[in-house]
Amino acid sequence: MHPILGVLSTLLALLLSSREVTATESSFTSVGEDFLQCLNVNHVPNTPTIPIYTQNNASYRIILRFSNRNFRFLSTTKPKFIVTPTHESHVQASVVWCKKHGLDLKIRSGGHDAEGLSYVSDAQSFVIVDLIYFRNVTVDVNGSTAWIQAGATLGEVYYNIAKKSKTHGFPAGFAPTVGVGGHIGGGGLGALVRKYGLAADRVIDAYIVNADGKILNKKSMTEGLFWAIRGGGAASFGVVLSWKVKLVRIPATVTVAMVQKTLGQGATDTVHKWQFIADRLNKDVFIGVKISLVGNNKTNLGDERIVQAEFSILFLGKGGIPKLLQLSQENFPELGLKNKDCSEMTWAESHLYFSHEHGKPLEFLLARDDPSTENFSKSKSDHVKVPITKNGLLELWRRLLEHDDITPTLIWTPYGGKMNEISVSEIPFPHRQGNIYNILYVVSWFEDGESEKNLDWMRNLYEYMTPYVSKSPRTAYLNTRDLDLGEYDNGQSISYLKAREWGRKYFKDNFERLVQVKSEVDPGNFFNNKQSIPPIRVIDLGVKNYCSI
Repeated sequence: MHPILGVLSTLLALLLSSREVTATESSFTSVGEDFLQCLNVNHVPNTPTIPIYTQNNASYRIILRFSNRNFRFLSTTKPKFIVTPTHESHVQASVVWCKKHGLDLKIRSGGHDAEGLSYVSDAQSFVIVDLIYFRNVTVDVNGSTAWIQAGATLGEVYYNIAKKSKTHGFPAGFAPTVGVGGHIGGGGLGALVRKYGLAADRVIDAYIVNADGKILNKKSMTEGLFWAIRGGGAASFGVVLSWKVKLVRIPATVTVAMVQKTLGQGATDTVHKWQFIADRLNKDVFIGVKISLVGNNKTNLGDERIVQAEFSILFLGKGGIPKLLQLSQENFPELGLKNKDCSEMTWAESHLYFSHEHGKPLEFLLARDDPSTENFSKSKSDHVKVPITKNGLLELWRRLLEHDDITPTLIWTPYGGKMNEISVSEIPFPHRQGNIYNILYVVSWFEDGESEKNLDWMRNLYEYMTPYVSKSPRTAYLNTRDLDLGEYDNGQSISYLKAREWGRKYFKDNFERLVQVKSEVDPGNFFNNKQSIPPIRVIDLGVKNYCSI
């Protein structure tokens, strides 16, 4: 059988298994024919058929569930189709077909999506393109580059780099199960941020499917589009298929350390001092802080929950453990770092170390399904420009402890170093010089009935932090999407002022340029979500001085 006929028969069988196949009233046959036409336009001979699943398919729920890491959205996510492309033409066909039939298209690359915007839609009919099979990582050691498909996880990136070189790395996030597509598209913070900046700062090329279904790279896309997708939320502009990144040089052996301190062990004073030095240390030194609760009076035989600050240290300089101990004593004696707290290992192994998986084989980085993420959660973020006072910290600890059945975590990531050297307009991510550190707030729970209580608690904590964080605007990190900052209904109706509510929090003055790029490359607003960049056509043009963008 000719490959195209095989595609048609498979698609028609799958499409006929669904009662409602499009947002319009098209017949099943015409839909199948239209999809076939899309394939004819974009089809590459001898490529596999498109893997597409309907709600009646036995594998549908497994595929839908696999990359969903927030149970808040599991019950509301019911796409008409899930497409799992194995070839770039499958993505092109999905874009063209969805655009033709008015179907909302969502692109999912990893599932670590704080508000589910990559796999949730208010539209009656929508399609998820899940890039789970787009995960090749091709490393060029001689050129110090790598091509990374958007569905790869950070763990897969780190593993593949390590297999080729012990002296190359890539500055990206901590969690190995995070998908590369969204992570780089929103910036990408990690332990190398002070030495080398963001993941998005290292992008030198990309392949993206635009709203017309065409594949563009840096040479064929506009300068504005290449600027926008590196930290501006690539999903607002197209479907990134792969990123080409410039790798960084790292020592064959790095030094790592962890120190835990409870309040009784001086955590308040130590965290307070950390704020004054974390962004000013030599850029070879990264010290992040995780603030959480340990102990549980419901399960640990009466043990009382207490606040603990965990300091995670990565040292890239020469001299190993002795040099790190010297620097710590000179700059941060309050930490009390000792030889026994330190270890030396490869950079790839450090990702297992910081995940408390030290000693496990590197293959652990390849695991995509992490049972520890199977819960309900809410996240928010902030940037701190002036150290929080000790009294402010003490009240923060009290709020973390005020409910026995709420389990928050705060992750503080220091800036400074390379981040101070990059212009706020180099890419859309603007949070550079002047920011001491980023705060990620996370609260998790396990029962749907606990959602309202946990969400209210998180919002109250966020309100409490208002005096201590950035102002005018109070900024946020795009990769910690937060619909509490503002949203609009599926991209169809929005004013410029309302878009600006969240746009400037994420992008500051770069928001207007993102709007301009969006208006040029996707004026019909095909790629949209509740906080996507809007084109000018859906913005209130009556706002004075708007045309200045």
